[in-house]
Amino acid sequence: MRSRALVLPVQGATAAQLSDTYTQARAGGAAHEALDIMAPRGTPVLAVEEGRVAKLFLSKSGGITLYQFDPDRHYAYYYAHLDSYADGVAEGANLRKGQVIGYVGSTGNASPDAPHLHFAIFRLGPERQWWRGTPLNPYLVWRDARP
Repeated sequence: MRSRALVLPVQGATAAQLSDTYTQARAGGAAHEALDIMAPRGTPVLAVEEGRVAKLFLSKSGGITLYQFDPDRHYAYYYAHLDSYADGVAEGANLRKGQVIGYVGSTGNASPDAPHLHFAIFRLGPERQWWRGTPLNPYLVWRDARP
């Protein structure tokens, strides 16, 4: 994944600000399997690379979410707890690397006092299902960029 040179998905965030939250336990003992990037509510969320919007979804836990496939449909990127989508973002839309796709929020089961982006990466199976894949630790993508 590091060779893909993904953009950090929160505008203004730096690799030095990231903490590895991938293995943290969550409600019911489930593994987190994502990276939480804290930011003020309304901070732009960026597409980490080119690709297509696979699904816009409102879930109880993730709130306002967006699933993006990479250009080759080998990976899915999951953006959750969004405050809202950016204008023009729709299922099937092509995204440019660095394009604003939404805004940091605390929808779903996120604390209203801790707006953040919950960001996950999945390696897709042959079925290319937006909701299922092998989770990968997003922190490792940017770990080597830390000072």
